[in-house]
Amino acid sequence: MRRIDFYKTATGVSPVEEFLDTLSDTQTKKILWVMKLVRELNPVPSQYFTKLLNTDNIWEVRVQIGGNIFRLLGFIEDDRLVILTNGFQKKTQKTPRHEIELAEFRKREHQGREVIKNG
Repeated sequence: MRRIDFYKTATGVSPVEEFLDTLSDTQTKKILWVMKLVRELNPVPSQYFTKLLNTDNIWEVRVQIGGNIFRLLGFIEDDRLVILTNGFQKKTQKTPRHEIELAEFRKREHQGREVIKNG
């Protein structure tokens, strides 16, 4: 079983929690249901969880609710921990490059803090 954590900024803010707070209860419930699948299934069907090509090992949690498509990006740490860095509503066919770059930046920032913390 995997564990899912939300990335926190140096000041303790969770961008994923902030994103989830903007959604309706129905949308949040579906996202939480998909996150439960990511935690419990091995392998997770690619319609819900997939590695993005040409990235620094960024993974995408995929959620579709009617005509709305939501994505949560993050990375895997220690084979069993998924750290979600950002979420957004997808409006185009391709995942926006700036969202991928943001996930990569937050991954590096998180790993840098872990190195310092574990010194």
